[in-house]
Amino acid sequence: MVLPTFNERDNLPVLIARLDVALAGVPWEAIVVDDNSPDGTADLAREMAARDARIRVIRRVGRRGLSGACIEGMLASSAAYVAVMDADGQHDETLLPRMLAALRDGEADLAVASRHVEGGAVGEGLTGVRASGSGLANRLARLFLKVSLSDPMSGFFMIRRGEVERLAPQLSSQGFKILLDIVASARGSLRIVELPFVFRERLHGESKLDTLVALDFLGLILSKLVGDLVSVRFLMFMMVGASGVLVHMAALFTFIEASGLTFEIAQVAATFVAMTTNFYLNNRLTYRDRRLRGFSALRGLFTFYLVCSIGVVANVGVASLIHQEDSGRILIGLAGAAGAVVGAVWNYAASSVLTWRKT
Repeated sequence: MVLPTFNERDNLPVLIARLDVALAGVPWEAIVVDDNSPDGTADLAREMAARDARIRVIRRVGRRGLSGACIEGMLASSAAYVAVMDADGQHDETLLPRMLAALRDGEADLAVASRHVEGGAVGEGLTGVRASGSGLANRLARLFLKVSLSDPMSGFFMIRRGEVERLAPQLSSQGFKILLDIVASARGSLRIVELPFVFRERLHGESKLDTLVALDFLGLILSKLVGDLVSVRFLMFMMVGASGVLVHMAALFTFIEASGLTFEIAQVAATFVAMTTNFYLNNRLTYRDRRLRGFSALRGLFTFYLVCSIGVVANVGVASLIHQEDSGRILIGLAGAAGAVVGAVWNYAASSVLTWRKT
């Protein structure tokens, strides 16, 4: 059992007790993968592990993300079968013996708990807005990635560990939808069985999901569509950059029309507005596992300004060089695009090292 946690101190003992009942007669272990929870979840898990050898703890410091936690937990196990479920009590642990039976009998490589097959239901576990969003995400995943699952957004599943080992190099440590990543990366090579379950209310605490997860999900879809040639993080960075163009134009016209500034001054001001919003969104989404706070965020903002300023110089320099060297044989648009690509790659690479460097 892989149990990714963040601030689940009150829920963890209840879940372990439930697993003990549901898996009676079945040898099992629970690997708690905690993202350095400030509520002391990892400390409590270690106390429980001291009394129960079936419990193991991985405390992750300096990195965050549900998918990454799941991957680390699954690869840390030596069991033939690994299951992933939330630690908040919303997943029905009584389904685990049926999932295990499906894998042991050779019926499937992957058993998925689904809310959308006969007998399953969203129940009281999701608000109306989240239920609608989950439904839309399911439809998009099936449409673009050709995933043959009724509930690819499910976070409750069991899989043969050998399949995890095989697919691990293709999986993204970013994001929240590890099941979708596994199925999309497998490209139809997994035998899958879906079992119904009712999504329950969270026991204690609040959901960790927010509206930015939608962009994270889109990044995963795009990454899979291009055959994992570029990382989800890079695609997130590019999408944030694209939104910055819209912010820049809106700010530029606002400064000119409302403030009466000259174009040159308005352009500079709009550039800093766009860079600031890009920093905020990247800090919240693209680098959410390295999110900067307090003084570190302020320092990060200034390094981001510096990185992007150099990126502008690289953009213009490369575009101008190509245009001059070609003496007009290459379209201006192609030269401009080459400069934009160089600037974007520089911004991504440099900001990863300088602004959101790993600690």
